[in-house]
Amino acid sequence: MSGFQIETSPLLEGVPHGFFGSAGGKHQFGFGGPGDPAEVRELRAAAADAILTGGRLAAPHQVHSPDVAVVTNVWDDAAEGRPVADAVVTVTPGVVLGIVTADCGPILFADREAGVIGAAHAGWRGAVDGVLENTIAAMESLGARRANIAAVLGPTIAQPSYEVDAPFRARFAANDERFFAPAPERSGTARWHFDLPGFIMARLRDAGLSKIADNGRDTFSHVTRYHSHRRSTQAGEPNYGRQISMIALS
Repeated sequence: MSGFQIETSPLLEGVPHGFFGSAGGKHQFGFGGPGDPAEVRELRAAAADAILTGGRLAAPHQVHSPDVAVVTNVWDDAAEGRPVADAVVTVTPGVVLGIVTADCGPILFADREAGVIGAAHAGWRGAVDGVLENTIAAMESLGARRANIAAVLGPTIAQPSYEVDAPFRARFAANDERFFAPAPERSGTARWHFDLPGFIMARLRDAGLSKIADNGRDTFSHVTRYHSHRRSTQAGEPNYGRQISMIALS
């Protein structure tokens, strides 16, 4: 299977990884999205093989939690029965960690020296509840050193595309005000634009990581390259696709 759109980061050079696009909507990597689950499974397996030949995919059932799964044995990649978590970490060669997203932030982590990798799904809820910090801690439990961990944020909805209301803003701490920019009122109600990528990067910095990067891709505005939950919702589409981000130990 060919035609994958894959972006990589110099910060993770030497570690098999990639942020996959939708290939103009042709590729849909999430079991929760449209399409035959058997075809989704086949596509995910082909994508894992594109990252690491013969690699075995470990992608959890994501629920916007702060929970992390440590992968030692790869589970069956099926629509049902996968471990429930929003991040995965491993030291096992041949494992390809995968996270699906459709506006939330996919973050790939690696400590090359220790041979520890991770992948996390961070929407606003997961980021607030600590999925990033928990991923780093789980990597440390496997032998990683915080000073050596590199983390890269993949395609995520950008601030100008992410309009929110007062109840949303109230869920954040006072010192998070810098991530909210005024937006035009809607029906007389105050609105803001939320900077999810900026919030994620700040959480990574506050967690003590110095090797961090954002690939700067907006899922909402790059219509032909990425799926977007918000864009699909605004268009009145009944369902939406997901992209996938992967990292592996060779």
